[in-house]
Amino acid sequence: MAFGWKVHGDGRSPAPGEVVGPRERLSWPRTVGLGAQHVIAMFGATFVFPLVMGLDPNLAVMMSGVATILFLLIVQGRVPSYLGTSASFAGAALAIRAGVDDARTDAWVTGAILIAGVVLAAAGLAIHFLGPRIIHRVFPPPVTGAVVMLIGFGLAFVVADTYWPQDPWVALLTMLFVFVIMVAFRGFIGRISVLLGLVFGFVLSWVLDRFGQVTSVLPGANLRDASGAPCAVEGPYCVATAFPHDRVDLSAVGEAPWFGLPDMHAPDFKLSAVLLVLPAVIALIAENTGHVKAVGEMTGEDVDPLIGRAIFADGAATVVATSVGGSPTTTYAENIGVMAATRVYSTAAYYVAALIAILFGLCPKFGALVAATPGGVLGGVTVILYGMIGLLGAKIWVESRVNFSDPVNMVPIGAGIILAIGPVVHPVGDDFTLEGIALGTIVVLAGYHLLRFIAARTGGHEVSYGEIGFERITLEEETGGKAGEDPKGGPA
Repeated sequence: MAFGWKVHGDGRSPAPGEVVGPRERLSWPRTVGLGAQHVIAMFGATFVFPLVMGLDPNLAVMMSGVATILFLLIVQGRVPSYLGTSASFAGAALAIRAGVDDARTDAWVTGAILIAGVVLAAAGLAIHFLGPRIIHRVFPPPVTGAVVMLIGFGLAFVVADTYWPQDPWVALLTMLFVFVIMVAFRGFIGRISVLLGLVFGFVLSWVLDRFGQVTSVLPGANLRDASGAPCAVEGPYCVATAFPHDRVDLSAVGEAPWFGLPDMHAPDFKLSAVLLVLPAVIALIAENTGHVKAVGEMTGEDVDPLIGRAIFADGAATVVATSVGGSPTTTYAENIGVMAATRVYSTAAYYVAALIAILFGLCPKFGALVAATPGGVLGGVTVILYGMIGLLGAKIWVESRVNFSDPVNMVPIGAGIILAIGPVVHPVGDDFTLEGIALGTIVVLAGYHLLRFIAARTGGHEVSYGEIGFERITLEEETGGKAGEDPKGGPA
């Protein structure tokens, strides 16, 4: 059941050692307060990543609330989770926009992500009916760790080329501020360090504007050709040049109304754009699986049978969000962290958080304020976010004991990460290229399975990783040989 919560104890707070389960709640005033905490926890990343992808952050916040309600209904209230904006599509969105001056670009981005949402939902259905073991067969830990890593590190060029150069000192100070808050405050304050960093950077930029403008390059602004003459479309022969400007421009905030719908648009579909975003589905499957299992460990409930349902719900929520021009969604580790800190896993708090997010989305003035975030501030924050995403891939490897002395693991993964970080561009035809994260993901996935198949046939490879919460799947099982043996040859 998605509704009908039982009041836990006296409704005030759980006793020492106790937890508030998904189908329980505290008193409604406390539940509202917890819901507000979840909104704060998801807020930083949920509105930063739409800005990175060139989408409307106000609409993203509103649709995150809609997506969360849809998710909770599909998982029947058994997996407490908030669905915020997914970072996995940021690199692909930037690649779709690169060098393109077309009014349909926003629609191409959301249309491509909508198709990825359909694929993710289909994968969730397959996992639900075939069982969660299928995930490890197609996406074993070496591959999932690599995909998560290259998604994070593959966005390094965004920081280096776009955000950091706009105001390097503000970027540096914002980054250092987040460092200190994240470590000095271990509790809830530390968990919203990114949001506090955005506020700090915003205020710092406004104060510095009182002493003078900054001279830097704003992407798409003040376009000039090689002779210095103005030009219209940014590209190899038409680039943005540095000019003096205020760090914070609040003119749009004053013009925006207090109440109203965010800017929406219908998706449009372009094959090359769709192919760029599809690799992110791999990361989302791994991410959702990890989050569901983390919730299961915290609540003490067996939620493995719900992994497929949760992945389907995430895909369906992404389809709903992008169908009106919103951002892709995913389950949020930030909110799982809040649950771990409070020991309250009530889905009632998530319904409250979703409703608060929808109300925020209906305030265009708030959206205009978010959109005014200076580029230097985004530089200081995204360098941390992208790095943390990348290192989550390494965490998967460590927990799964991936052996990098084995070339089956080392060779395709190393190559794929370099291709993503480059970002390397590989022409496939006259009008289509694979590049960066998309190219790296394909190399990792296809290369790993190809080399593993060859090594299995030549006897040159052992299974060299463990499992995360799944029963062991040996090389023999995957290649049709004798099952039930440990990778080293002994009995399982």
